[in-house]
Amino acid sequence: MMKIKLIVVLLSFSFCLAASPNQFAPAQPMPGIELSEEKLISRIAFGSCAGSDRDDAIFATISNTNADVFLFIGDNVYAANEEDDAELKSLKQAYGQLAGSKAFADLRRKIPLLVTWDDHDYGLNDAGGDWPRKLASQQLYNHVWAIKASDPRASRDGVYFSRTAGPEGKRVQFILLDTRFFRSPLRRLPKPVTHGRYAPLRSADQSMLGEAQWAWLEAQLRKPADVRVIATSIQLLANGHNWEAWLLFPRERDRFFSILKATGAKGVVLISGDRHSAAIYRETEKVPYPLWEVTSSSLNLPLSSFVKNIQTESDPNRIGEPYYDANFGIIDIDWQARRLLLQVRDDQGRTVLASSVLIDDLD
Repeated sequence: MMKIKLIVVLLSFSFCLAASPNQFAPAQPMPGIELSEEKLISRIAFGSCAGSDRDDAIFATISNTNADVFLFIGDNVYAANEEDDAELKSLKQAYGQLAGSKAFADLRRKIPLLVTWDDHDYGLNDAGGDWPRKLASQQLYNHVWAIKASDPRASRDGVYFSRTAGPEGKRVQFILLDTRFFRSPLRRLPKPVTHGRYAPLRSADQSMLGEAQWAWLEAQLRKPADVRVIATSIQLLANGHNWEAWLLFPRERDRFFSILKATGAKGVVLISGDRHSAAIYRETEKVPYPLWEVTSSSLNLPLSSFVKNIQTESDPNRIGEPYYDANFGIIDIDWQARRLLLQVRDDQGRTVLASSVLIDDLD
Protein backbone atom coordinates (compact mmCIF):
# COMPACT_ATOMS: atom_id res chain seq x y z
CA MET A 1 0.00 0.00 0.00
CA MET A 2 2.84 2.40 0.86
CA LYS A 3 4.43 1.72 -2.53
CA ILE A 4 1.17 2.53 -4.33
CA LYS A 5 0.79 5.77 -2.40
CA LEU A 6 4.38 6.73 -3.22
CA ILE A 7 3.78 6.12 -6.93
CA VAL A 8 0.66 8.28 -6.83
CA VAL A 9 2.57 11.10 -5.11
CA LEU A 10 5.41 10.90 -7.62
CA LEU A 11 3.00 10.91 -10.54
CA SER A 12 1.23 13.94 -9.09
CA PHE A 13 4.56 15.71 -8.64
CA SER A 14 5.62 14.88 -12.20
CA PHE A 15 2.30 16.19 -13.50
CA CYS A 16 2.93 19.50 -11.70
CA LEU A 17 6.39 19.75 -13.25
CA ALA A 18 5.13 18.89 -16.76
CA ALA A 19 3.40 22.23 -17.14
CA SER A 20 1.24 23.00 -20.12
CA PRO A 21 2.67 25.56 -22.57
CA ASN A 22 -0.50 27.59 -22.00
CA GLN A 23 0.62 28.04 -18.40
CA PHE A 24 3.47 30.26 -19.63
CA ALA A 25 1.59 32.35 -22.20
CA PRO A 26 2.27 34.86 -23.64
CA ALA A 27 5.86 33.69 -23.14
CA GLN A 28 6.91 31.13 -25.71
CA PRO A 29 10.00 29.04 -26.43
CA MET A 30 12.88 30.85 -28.13
CA PRO A 31 15.17 28.01 -29.22
CA GLY A 32 18.46 28.79 -30.89
CA ILE A 33 20.91 26.77 -32.93
CA GLU A 34 23.14 24.39 -30.98
CA LEU A 35 26.79 25.19 -30.31
CA SER A 36 28.79 22.39 -31.89
CA GLU A 37 31.54 20.85 -29.76
CA GLU A 38 33.78 20.82 -32.84
CA LYS A 39 33.31 24.48 -33.72
CA LEU A 40 36.46 26.62 -33.63
CA ILE A 41 35.64 29.70 -31.55
CA SER A 42 37.25 32.91 -32.79
CA ARG A 43 34.68 35.53 -31.79
CA ILE A 44 32.48 35.60 -28.69
CA ALA A 45 29.69 38.17 -28.32
CA PHE A 46 27.86 38.88 -25.08
CA GLY A 47 25.47 41.36 -23.53
CA SER A 48 23.00 42.04 -20.75
CA CYS A 49 20.14 44.26 -19.66
CA ALA A 50 17.64 44.34 -22.54
CA GLY A 51 14.30 46.01 -22.15
CA SER A 52 11.89 44.04 -24.33
CA ASP A 53 9.78 47.17 -24.85
CA ARG A 54 12.79 49.17 -26.09
CA ASP A 55 14.56 49.53 -29.43
CA ASP A 56 15.93 46.09 -30.38
CA ALA A 57 18.22 47.20 -33.24
CA ILE A 58 21.35 46.29 -31.28
CA PHE A 59 20.50 42.60 -31.81
CA ALA A 60 20.93 43.17 -35.56
CA THR A 61 24.28 44.85 -34.88
CA ILE A 62 25.40 41.81 -32.88
CA SER A 63 24.20 39.47 -35.64
CA ASN A 64 26.36 41.36 -38.12
CA THR A 65 29.51 40.68 -36.09
CA ASN A 66 29.40 37.06 -37.29
CA ALA A 67 30.20 35.89 -33.77
CA ASP A 68 30.53 32.17 -33.15
CA VAL A 69 28.38 32.36 -30.02
CA PHE A 70 26.32 34.94 -28.09
CA LEU A 71 26.15 34.85 -24.29
CA PHE A 72 23.00 36.49 -22.93
CA ILE A 73 24.11 36.98 -19.34
CA GLY A 74 21.19 38.42 -17.41
CA ASP A 75 18.39 40.94 -17.19
CA ASN A 76 17.47 39.58 -20.59
CA VAL A 77 13.96 40.96 -20.04
CA TYR A 78 12.37 43.28 -17.47
CA ALA A 79 8.95 42.68 -15.99
CA ALA A 80 6.93 45.90 -16.10
CA ASN A 81 5.52 45.06 -12.67
CA GLU A 82 7.66 43.23 -10.09
CA GLU A 83 5.04 43.11 -7.35
CA ASP A 84 4.62 39.66 -5.84
CA ASP A 85 2.64 37.52 -8.26
CA ALA A 86 2.58 33.73 -7.97
CA GLU A 87 1.81 33.46 -11.71
CA LEU A 88 4.64 35.79 -12.81
CA LYS A 89 2.28 37.40 -15.32
CA SER A 90 4.37 40.48 -15.97
CA LEU A 91 7.56 38.46 -16.46
CA LYS A 92 5.76 36.19 -18.92
CA GLN A 93 4.58 39.24 -20.83
CA ALA A 94 8.13 40.56 -21.04
CA TYR A 95 9.35 37.24 -22.42
CA GLY A 96 6.47 37.31 -24.89
CA GLN A 97 7.64 40.71 -26.12
CA LEU A 98 11.19 39.42 -26.59
CA ALA A 99 9.85 36.44 -28.53
CA GLY A 100 8.16 38.93 -30.85
CA SER A 101 11.44 40.69 -31.67
CA LYS A 102 12.43 39.97 -35.27
CA ALA A 103 15.96 41.21 -34.66
CA PHE A 104 16.42 38.82 -31.75
CA ALA A 105 14.84 35.95 -33.69
CA ASP A 106 17.31 36.60 -36.53
CA LEU A 107 20.22 36.59 -34.06
CA ARG A 108 19.32 33.23 -32.52
CA ARG A 109 18.78 31.70 -35.97
CA LYS A 110 22.28 32.80 -36.93
CA ILE A 111 24.36 32.55 -33.75
CA PRO A 112 24.31 29.85 -31.03
CA LEU A 113 22.91 31.22 -27.78
CA LEU A 114 24.01 30.53 -24.19
CA VAL A 115 21.79 32.09 -21.51
CA THR A 116 21.87 32.69 -17.76
CA TRP A 117 19.79 35.14 -15.72
CA ASP A 118 20.13 38.09 -13.38
CA ASP A 119 17.65 39.68 -10.99
CA HIS A 120 15.06 41.12 -13.37
CA ASP A 121 14.61 37.97 -15.46
CA TYR A 122 14.85 35.99 -12.21
CA GLY A 123 11.83 38.08 -11.34
CA LEU A 124 12.61 40.76 -8.74
CA ASN A 125 15.15 43.57 -8.45
CA ASP A 126 18.18 42.54 -6.34
CA ALA A 127 16.49 39.25 -5.37
CA GLY A 128 18.45 36.29 -4.05
CA GLY A 129 17.83 32.78 -2.77
CA ASP A 130 15.10 33.86 -0.35
CA TRP A 131 12.78 34.94 -3.18
CA PRO A 132 9.68 32.68 -2.92
CA ARG A 133 8.96 32.55 -6.68
CA LYS A 134 12.31 31.18 -7.78
CA LEU A 135 11.09 27.65 -8.61
CA ALA A 136 8.30 29.03 -10.78
CA SER A 137 10.78 31.38 -12.39
CA GLN A 138 13.13 28.51 -13.23
CA GLN A 139 10.23 26.63 -14.84
CA LEU A 140 9.57 29.71 -16.96
CA TYR A 141 13.28 30.01 -17.83
CA ASN A 142 13.37 26.36 -18.92
CA HIS A 143 10.28 26.87 -21.07
CA VAL A 144 11.42 30.10 -22.70
CA TRP A 145 14.94 28.93 -23.49
CA ALA A 146 13.75 25.52 -24.68
CA ILE A 147 15.81 23.58 -22.13
CA LYS A 148 15.74 19.90 -23.06
CA ALA A 149 14.82 17.17 -20.59
CA SER A 150 18.35 15.77 -20.93
CA ASP A 151 19.88 19.10 -19.85
CA PRO A 152 20.97 19.18 -16.16
CA ARG A 153 19.08 22.46 -15.72
CA ALA A 154 15.83 20.59 -16.26
CA SER A 155 16.30 18.51 -13.10
CA ARG A 156 18.30 20.61 -10.64
CA ASP A 157 17.97 23.88 -8.77
CA GLY A 158 19.56 26.86 -10.48
CA VAL A 159 20.33 27.65 -14.12
CA TYR A 160 24.14 27.28 -14.08
CA PHE A 161 25.69 25.21 -16.88
CA SER A 162 28.75 24.90 -19.12
CA ARG A 163 29.69 24.19 -22.72
CA THR A 164 33.05 23.48 -24.38
CA ALA A 165 33.83 23.91 -28.06
CA GLY A 166 36.83 23.66 -30.33
CA PRO A 167 39.59 21.20 -31.23
CA GLU A 168 42.35 20.16 -28.84
CA GLY A 169 44.73 23.04 -28.27
CA LYS A 170 42.01 25.56 -29.12
CA ARG A 171 39.27 24.58 -26.72
CA VAL A 172 37.03 27.29 -25.25
CA GLN A 173 35.03 26.49 -22.13
CA PHE A 174 31.97 28.59 -21.33
CA ILE A 175 30.88 28.56 -17.69
CA LEU A 176 27.64 30.40 -16.95
CA LEU A 177 27.01 30.89 -13.24
CA ASP A 178 23.75 31.41 -11.38
CA THR A 179 24.30 34.26 -8.88
CA ARG A 180 20.61 34.41 -7.83
CA PHE A 181 19.09 31.09 -6.82
CA PHE A 182 21.39 30.41 -3.84
CA ARG A 183 22.52 33.92 -2.85
CA SER A 184 22.19 35.19 0.72
CA PRO A 185 20.02 38.26 1.37
CA LEU A 186 21.79 41.58 0.96
CA ARG A 187 22.71 43.83 3.88
CA ARG A 188 21.52 47.41 3.48
CA LEU A 189 23.53 50.41 4.59
CA PRO A 190 21.86 52.57 7.25
CA LYS A 191 21.87 55.33 4.66
CA PRO A 192 22.52 54.99 0.90
CA VAL A 193 25.74 56.49 -0.45
CA THR A 194 26.52 58.00 -3.86
CA HIS A 195 27.45 54.68 -5.39
CA GLY A 196 25.11 52.19 -3.76
CA ARG A 197 22.98 51.07 -0.84
CA TYR A 198 24.49 47.80 0.38
CA ALA A 199 27.23 46.84 2.83
CA PRO A 200 29.50 43.78 2.67
CA LEU A 201 28.27 40.79 4.68
CA ARG A 202 30.22 39.85 7.78
CA SER A 203 28.61 36.45 8.38
CA ALA A 204 30.63 33.27 7.93
CA ASP A 205 27.69 31.48 6.31
CA GLN A 206 27.28 33.95 3.42
CA SER A 207 26.43 32.34 0.09
CA MET A 208 26.74 33.40 -3.51
CA LEU A 209 26.61 30.13 -5.44
CA GLY A 210 25.50 27.49 -2.93
CA GLU A 211 27.50 24.36 -2.14
CA ALA A 212 26.26 22.29 -5.08
CA GLN A 213 27.22 24.98 -7.58
CA TRP A 214 30.59 25.54 -5.92
CA ALA A 215 31.40 21.83 -6.22
CA TRP A 216 30.23 21.87 -9.82
CA LEU A 217 32.37 24.93 -10.62
CA GLU A 218 35.48 23.34 -9.17
CA ALA A 219 34.86 20.22 -11.27
CA GLN A 220 34.42 22.35 -14.40
CA LEU A 221 37.67 24.21 -13.79
CA ARG A 222 39.55 20.91 -13.63
CA LYS A 223 38.45 20.00 -17.15
CA PRO A 224 40.87 20.67 -20.03
CA ALA A 225 40.48 24.00 -21.82
CA ASP A 226 42.72 26.66 -23.34
CA VAL A 227 40.43 29.65 -22.77
CA ARG A 228 37.68 29.74 -20.14
CA VAL A 229 34.97 32.41 -20.26
CA ILE A 230 33.11 32.60 -16.95
CA ALA A 231 29.86 34.57 -17.03
CA THR A 232 28.80 36.05 -13.70
CA SER A 233 25.73 38.23 -14.02
CA ILE A 234 27.03 40.64 -11.37
CA GLN A 235 30.54 42.07 -11.22
CA LEU A 236 33.26 40.05 -9.54
CA LEU A 237 36.35 42.28 -9.69
CA ALA A 238 34.80 45.74 -9.22
CA ASN A 239 35.70 47.42 -5.91
CA GLY A 240 34.44 50.98 -6.30
CA HIS A 241 30.73 50.85 -5.44
CA ASN A 242 28.10 49.54 -3.02
CA TRP A 243 25.65 48.12 -5.53
CA GLU A 244 25.19 44.41 -6.05
CA ALA A 245 28.50 42.68 -6.72
CA TRP A 246 30.73 39.95 -5.35
CA LEU A 247 32.45 42.57 -3.18
CA LEU A 248 29.39 42.40 -0.88
CA PHE A 249 30.30 38.74 -0.25
CA PRO A 250 34.04 38.95 0.57
CA ARG A 251 34.36 35.35 1.78
CA GLU A 252 32.70 34.05 -1.37
CA ARG A 253 34.88 36.17 -3.62
CA ASP A 254 38.00 34.93 -1.83
CA ARG A 255 36.67 31.40 -2.27
CA PHE A 256 36.46 31.98 -6.03
CA PHE A 257 40.07 33.17 -6.11
CA SER A 258 41.13 30.16 -4.01
CA ILE A 259 39.44 27.73 -6.39
CA LEU A 260 41.31 29.23 -9.32
CA LYS A 261 44.55 28.53 -7.48
CA ALA A 262 43.55 25.06 -6.26
CA THR A 263 42.39 23.80 -9.65
CA GLY A 264 45.26 25.32 -11.62
CA ALA A 265 42.67 26.45 -14.17
CA LYS A 266 44.33 28.35 -16.99
CA GLY A 267 42.95 30.89 -19.44
CA VAL A 268 40.15 32.34 -17.28
CA VAL A 269 38.42 35.56 -18.36
CA LEU A 270 35.31 36.94 -16.67
CA ILE A 271 32.31 38.63 -18.26
CA SER A 272 29.53 40.38 -16.36
CA GLY A 273 26.61 42.77 -16.74
CA ASP A 274 24.02 44.35 -14.41
CA ARG A 275 25.49 47.87 -14.07
CA HIS A 276 23.90 49.65 -17.08
CA SER A 277 27.42 50.72 -17.96
CA ALA A 278 30.49 49.02 -19.37
CA ALA A 279 34.09 48.78 -18.18
CA ILE A 280 37.16 46.55 -18.18
CA TYR A 281 38.78 45.38 -14.92
CA ARG A 282 41.92 43.53 -13.90
CA GLU A 283 42.89 41.89 -10.60
CA THR A 284 46.55 40.99 -10.00
CA GLU A 285 47.04 40.53 -6.25
CA LYS A 286 44.71 37.71 -5.14
CA VAL A 287 44.95 35.45 -8.16
CA PRO A 288 47.61 33.17 -9.69
CA TYR A 289 47.78 35.29 -12.86
CA PRO A 290 46.17 38.58 -14.02
CA LEU A 291 42.40 38.05 -14.00
CA TRP A 292 40.42 40.18 -16.45
CA GLU A 293 36.73 41.04 -16.45
CA VAL A 294 34.66 42.77 -19.11
CA THR A 295 31.39 44.27 -17.90
CA SER A 296 28.95 44.89 -20.76
CA SER A 297 25.67 46.58 -19.90
CA SER A 298 23.20 47.69 -21.16
CA LEU A 299 22.02 46.55 -24.58
CA ASN A 300 19.27 49.18 -24.67
CA LEU A 301 18.81 50.54 -21.13
CA PRO A 302 22.11 52.35 -20.55
CA LEU A 303 22.73 54.63 -17.59
CA SER A 304 22.84 57.63 -19.90
CA SER A 305 19.16 57.06 -20.75
CA PHE A 306 17.89 57.61 -17.20
CA VAL A 307 20.63 59.40 -15.19
CA LYS A 308 21.44 63.01 -16.10
CA ASN A 309 24.58 63.68 -14.09
CA ILE A 310 26.52 60.43 -13.97
CA GLN A 311 29.22 60.34 -11.31
CA THR A 312 31.97 57.87 -12.09
CA GLU A 313 33.17 55.83 -9.13
CA SER A 314 36.88 55.37 -8.62
CA ASP A 315 38.04 51.76 -8.76
CA PRO A 316 41.61 50.47 -8.42
CA ASN A 317 40.83 47.44 -10.60
CA ARG A 318 39.27 49.34 -13.51
CA ILE A 319 41.27 49.94 -16.68
CA GLY A 320 40.39 53.38 -18.02
CA GLU A 321 36.95 54.97 -17.84
CA PRO A 322 33.48 53.35 -17.99
CA TYR A 323 31.19 53.64 -21.00
CA TYR A 324 27.63 54.77 -20.27
CA ASP A 325 25.75 54.36 -23.57
CA ALA A 326 24.21 51.23 -25.14
CA ASN A 327 26.80 48.51 -25.69
CA PHE A 328 27.68 44.84 -26.06
CA GLY A 329 30.87 42.87 -25.55
CA ILE A 330 33.19 41.04 -27.93
CA ILE A 331 36.13 38.75 -27.24
CA ASP A 332 38.19 38.03 -30.34
CA ILE A 333 40.58 35.08 -30.15
CA ASP A 334 43.65 35.10 -32.40
CA TRP A 335 44.79 31.52 -32.03
CA GLN A 336 47.92 32.00 -34.13
CA ALA A 337 49.14 34.93 -32.03
CA ARG A 338 47.57 33.37 -28.90
CA ARG A 339 45.96 36.67 -28.06
CA LEU A 340 42.56 37.80 -26.76
CA LEU A 341 41.14 41.19 -27.68
CA LEU A 342 38.60 42.18 -25.00
CA GLN A 343 36.20 44.78 -26.32
CA VAL A 344 33.12 46.83 -25.58
CA ARG A 345 31.27 48.02 -28.68
CA ASP A 346 28.53 50.60 -29.07
CA ASP A 347 25.12 49.98 -30.62
CA GLN A 348 26.59 50.65 -34.08
CA GLY A 349 29.32 48.07 -33.60
CA ARG A 350 32.17 50.53 -33.04
CA THR A 351 34.81 49.62 -30.45
CA VAL A 352 34.73 52.03 -27.49
CA LEU A 353 36.85 50.10 -24.96
CA ALA A 354 39.53 47.47 -25.58
CA SER A 355 42.38 45.58 -23.92
CA SER A 356 44.70 43.00 -25.44
CA VAL A 357 45.68 39.93 -23.40
CA LEU A 358 48.10 37.12 -24.25
CA ILE A 359 46.61 33.68 -23.59
CA ASP A 360 49.97 32.49 -22.28
CA ASP A 361 49.84 35.21 -19.59
CA LEU A 362 46.70 33.54 -18.18
CA ASP A 363 48.71 30.63 -16.82
